[in-house]
Amino acid sequence: MKKVLLTGAAGFIGAKTAEKLLERGVEVVGIDNLNDYYDVKLKEYRLSQIKNPKFHFQKIDIEDKAKLAELFREHEFDVVFNLAARAGVRYSMENPDVYMTTNAMGSLHLLDLMKQYKTPKFVLASTSSLYAGQPMPFKEDLPVNTPISPYAATKKAAEVMAYSYHYLYGIDVSVVRYFTVYGPAGRPDMSPFIFADKILKGEELPVFGDGSQSRDFTFVDDIAEGTILASKKLGYEIINLGGGNNPYTLHQMIALMEKNSGKKAKLHLQEKIKADMDITWADISKAKNLLGWEPKVSFEEGISRLMKWHESN
Repeated sequence: MKKVLLTGAAGFIGAKTAEKLLERGVEVVGIDNLNDYYDVKLKEYRLSQIKNPKFHFQKIDIEDKAKLAELFREHEFDVVFNLAARAGVRYSMENPDVYMTTNAMGSLHLLDLMKQYKTPKFVLASTSSLYAGQPMPFKEDLPVNTPISPYAATKKAAEVMAYSYHYLYGIDVSVVRYFTVYGPAGRPDMSPFIFADKILKGEELPVFGDGSQSRDFTFVDDIAEGTILASKKLGYEIINLGGGNNPYTLHQMIALMEKNSGKKAKLHLQEKIKADMDITWADISKAKNLLGWEPKVSFEEGISRLMKWHESN
């Protein structure tokens, strides 16, 4: 790789992926629409941490095909990393339209321009939310045809559209399905950020359900590494990027945060959200075999780093 297009560059995973690409000497054209789904100051903070002359940022929405076309005319990309997305299961139930236009149509715009400008490789960020109702640990060959949220449905749409462009036009595609990503400067709509913030402030933690639900938490640095490794030529592959060990419950995460902060959490139990999954657990054997990837940061170490960032910021 010499030059890549990275969408969602101001996002939690996008910014970390940009950093790691730049460390490898890759030139990165990063775009993001800087929407206000959560506080834009956090996105600006992430961008401010990227100090490298090979990083070129532009405020562009992947829904704007004309603006995307200008980028493809100006640059010759080796890889397109599509990490731009409307994320979050619960918010997708309130605003399904914007999920469809960004996650599905935005991906289609990129694929169509890749076909036109002969860009060889597409890496698509997808989600473990597609595995709802499937047996665990989740394997990539499970029939994920019944998504239970608009968010998951639009991610599935992007996956199958990518397959169509692989089949018809020979674009090499890696779909990476992420499992609950956490770490410093994370998404403030996700439980690790919310819980860390509330514990440090001595405020009540909103817990949907009884707290026994569990997730295959994966540290953001590991996710970024796996995303970059997935840029190798593979044909068309779907690859899980997750912790790979037994999942951790919300109660276990809270206990680690209490240990690191020396403060006691105040739980406020609320009704479970119907579209939320009870448990996620990744089979990551494919990532190990195809990419030589497995997570390096333990959950205990990751929570420690997250809490230190919150205390400092």
